Amino acid sequence: MAFKLGSSRGIEINGGEVNSKLSFKKEDNVIPGTPVLRKSLGEGILGEANNDGTIFISNKVEPGSDQETQVLIHEMVHMKDMKLGKLAYNDDYIMWDGNTYERKDGKIDYNGKKLPEGDKSFPWEQMPWE
Repeated sequence: MAFKLGSSRGIEINGGEVNSKLSFKKEDNVIPGTPVLRKSLGEGILGEANNDGTIFISNKVEPGSDQETQVLIHEMVHMKDMKLGKLAYNDDYIMWDGNTYERKDGKIDYNGKKLPEGDKSFPWEQMPWE
């Protein structure tokens, strides 16, 4: 039985979401299949990975900048961890690697310390390249 590649060569875009993984320009800072939305986020927050599969980028981050690329990469690591079941969260807790940590008033109770959300000492905030 023969295998034939399709003749379509473009990227499929539907409602601002890139649906095709076939090709995209490196400098476009898009993630196929993941809606990236710009909005006003809290003080000091540059990006958020959401349970619904979207990523929010702060409207203070310049489009196309190196900072935007780094924020997208960071949030995609969180998306990957959520899809693999390694990370989950809601308003009351963070679940990381099978352990649950209370989340309240912008702080997370981690090993007896209440640290602010996004603190770089949390294992889920450690990026492979850091």
